[in-house]
Amino acid sequence: MPNPTLQQAIKEAYAAAPTDVVVLETLELRHPSFSVPVRLVRDTQDWSLTLEPDAPADPGEAVMFVGYPFAIEVPPVEDGAQPQAVVTIDNVSAEIVLEIEAAVTTAEPIALTYRPYLSTDTTGPQMDPPLHLMITQINANVMQITARATYGDYTNRKFPSREYTLTEFPGLVAAT
Repeated sequence: MPNPTLQQAIKEAYAAAPTDVVVLETLELRHPSFSVPVRLVRDTQDWSLTLEPDAPADPGEAVMFVGYPFAIEVPPVEDGAQPQAVVTIDNVSAEIVLEIEAAVTTAEPIALTYRPYLSTDTTGPQMDPPLHLMITQINANVMQITARATYGDYTNRKFPSREYTLTEFPGLVAAT
């Protein structure tokens, strides 16, 4: 099934596979305990890439993504598919492992954002909106991090999610 969030330019790059255009897949990990977001690009070099205007951290700014070997299996865009991504980051630095270890001791989940860019257009991601997930399971050692991420815990979300209070809706007061 086609992915409607992808921009036309990246669809053409996937279809034509031109030799002068590289798809730059990026990961951003965020957590309140992190000193800064962890930003990785699947390449052998670092890239300065511009985030989308409504990014959770540093919106609209050009930020540095560090070249790192990783693999990601994004959730499929089809009916009945399990909405889960699997991320594997190889040759993990001690700094990243320390950030992950500090984050898993808290109740707050680690947020993960996946953004593809084109090497010929670093002014914004080629997916609108980018894929925002929450890490539900993570295993880290000195060589590799493996994580599973989903869209969120929708089964335990209260319904209706909006509370109707007298402050917001004064008409709820019954006439006497």
